[in-house]
Amino acid sequence: MMLRRRGVSSIVRAVDASWRWRCAQIQSFQSIESSNTASDERALQRHIHGRSVSNFSTVGEPCLIAAPEVPSVWRTFLASGQVFQEEVVVGEVKVSFETGKLARFAAGAVVVRVGETKVLVTVVADHKLDAGKDFLSLQVEYREKQYAQGKISATFMRREGAPKERELLCGRLIDRSVRPLFPRSFFYDSQIIANVLCSDGEQDPDVLAVNAASAALMLSDIPWKGPIGCVRIGRVKGKFIVNPNMDELSVSDLNLVYACTTEKTVMIETQAREITNQDYIAALHLAHAETTKLIPPQLELAAKVAVHKRPLPVLNVPPEVLEKVRSLAEVAIEPVMGNPLFGKFERCQTLGKIEEDVRNVLVAESDEVSVKLLPYAFDAVKKEVMRRNIFDKGIRVDGRGLNQVRELQCDAGTYPSLHGSSLFSRGNTQVLCTVTMGTPDDAQRLDSLVGVDRKRFMVHYSFPPFSINEVGRTVGLNRREVGHGTLAEKALVALLPPEEDFPYSVRVTSECLASDGSSSMATVCGGSLALMDAGIHLRSHVGAVSVGLVSVSDPATGRVTDYRILTDILGLEDHLGDMDFKIAGTKKGVTAVQLDIKPAGIPLHILCEALEPALVGLRAQTLRISRVTDARISVSGDGVVTIFARDQASFDQAKQMVEASVGKEVEVRGTYLARVVAIKDFGAFMELNGGYQGLLHISEIAHERIERISDYLVIGQELSVVCIGRDLRGNLKLSRKMTLPPPMPGATQLPVPLVTSPSAHVSKFKQNLT
Repeated sequence: MMLRRRGVSSIVRAVDASWRWRCAQIQSFQSIESSNTASDERALQRHIHGRSVSNFSTVGEPCLIAAPEVPSVWRTFLASGQVFQEEVVVGEVKVSFETGKLARFAAGAVVVRVGETKVLVTVVADHKLDAGKDFLSLQVEYREKQYAQGKISATFMRREGAPKERELLCGRLIDRSVRPLFPRSFFYDSQIIANVLCSDGEQDPDVLAVNAASAALMLSDIPWKGPIGCVRIGRVKGKFIVNPNMDELSVSDLNLVYACTTEKTVMIETQAREITNQDYIAALHLAHAETTKLIPPQLELAAKVAVHKRPLPVLNVPPEVLEKVRSLAEVAIEPVMGNPLFGKFERCQTLGKIEEDVRNVLVAESDEVSVKLLPYAFDAVKKEVMRRNIFDKGIRVDGRGLNQVRELQCDAGTYPSLHGSSLFSRGNTQVLCTVTMGTPDDAQRLDSLVGVDRKRFMVHYSFPPFSINEVGRTVGLNRREVGHGTLAEKALVALLPPEEDFPYSVRVTSECLASDGSSSMATVCGGSLALMDAGIHLRSHVGAVSVGLVSVSDPATGRVTDYRILTDILGLEDHLGDMDFKIAGTKKGVTAVQLDIKPAGIPLHILCEALEPALVGLRAQTLRISRVTDARISVSGDGVVTIFARDQASFDQAKQMVEASVGKEVEVRGTYLARVVAIKDFGAFMELNGGYQGLLHISEIAHERIERISDYLVIGQELSVVCIGRDLRGNLKLSRKMTLPPPMPGATQLPVPLVTSPSAHVSKFKQNLT
């Protein structure tokens, strides 16, 4: 009993001593905080970080031992509890930036508020750099926890589990916005965590998270080249809305998320319902003007906090090393970059062998510095050769022209036992798409803070390692796969029939079988084919392509002085180029856009130029139409075509050619000029109206019975047809005999002999049907 009492009394004395020591520490804080000298600040840093409690003695004060200083930047507002805040109005929404109240131990922490929605974003970067590491390890986590909307999670453990798809996509949105502005030589492990604190359901927190991440990076010691701003643009009844609420967004035909610096664009994510190029470009300009309003508050907040940025090691290959590698490798690289005979792996293997030969030469010369920097120098030489060929010769890596698309191969109905399937290839990139239809109960149920609670159309993209001849793991959710599938989903969903007419759930899967660039855009094309094969009546086919950029910038100002736009980029062009601008749409307009860049932004006018080829192509065709019809064609900036003709016949011919160029919607009982593109035993496939395809059945070619179509039609032949409707799969049904006068009563059928030449086919066709 005596020992137990002594033990209790010892604990009491230890607690009392600890309390007296803590009170003394608080008094010391107050005395140090009142001083603004540099020596007092260093003393405060030593007082907090430089001492720790070792043991408690039962008699007297606790023992204090010295600890090494922690190399971190001390900010006095963290100790004194100061809170800094900046506000700005964007559109009709007030955006508030706040720091100093939450997460004080993070390198940077900012809360962004719009209405009653608040998002906390923290930034931390490691101070230790792993030896030999030559890349930025940036981890971005975005979480929407159920307490933010006053709910308890429905999981078995009643707590949040693994990140949901929406959280992964929002994390990618933040990553793609901030990553281009990290210095090239910043290789420290870094982490950005975005946490939605509360949500009123009015605003989507993803845009707030991007702005908060930018502000947090500005307040941290990371030498980041920001800030950036981010806004969302919608359009309701033809009117653009800046930062629309969720009700407005649900009826909007545009959902544009745009991030930029003061002068350059860094990220674009778009879902639209066939918005025209001109309207989309107008939305981009509005977004840029509104986004730049978010940059001054971040600069003012950073100036108030006044954080010192950590020194950054210089990562430049010495000129003598670069010149030495260039002299050894350039001559060997030249024949490889631009040779159409090289495929993806042949080109990579050849370049790898050249690099190994250069390494052997440097090792033989005992040039350790050049050997260490060889990967950077060799990559720089490859980039120089590729860019020189593009700027000087207009030749790309595989020998194509700047606007030339790789060879396309399309196959629908690949697996007849499936609801729908297709095999789409563009160059060496190949994807297999399938469609599965289900009941409304098969729709995906969503559990997010904002937006709809179910999704009836899903696109799931898979990128197995064998598609790039590698060995890797195939389990778990992959952020890249989720992002690519969602992009294809945005591109296709706008073309589905309304839910009232088509209440089924639809799942599209895309298996990337081989990848050499633009596999996500191939998924859009293959998915469109598979949906048509499944009998789903899409309003139009969807096409998609990746547009690249090669630019030259002024080292002093960073302004782009020269550039070339590339259509349908390869994987190597994506790696060595400056931009991957994914664009999907129909003949009418854009349905999805995604921009990823490598330099610190792209000027907006270059992006608008990348969207212009459709309108530019239409203007180019006006010369040909004018020459053929002797009519004047005028195309305005908003896409309106005006025709001036001397007579009605010339006007009608010019109008028909313009409609064929732009693809006027085919109407039932309308008469069109069609061209034979394929002949089968049961009929002929015709192309009309600028790309629409339909079937001319053998029974609709002539009034009399036809035994063999090849006796009447040849591929490339043009003739007038009437659209008589659509089949169950939504394909056009055409008729030729409806354009012919009815047969005379009692007329006998003319014999049709077999003809062997195309000219004989055409002459015999005219003889029998006119």
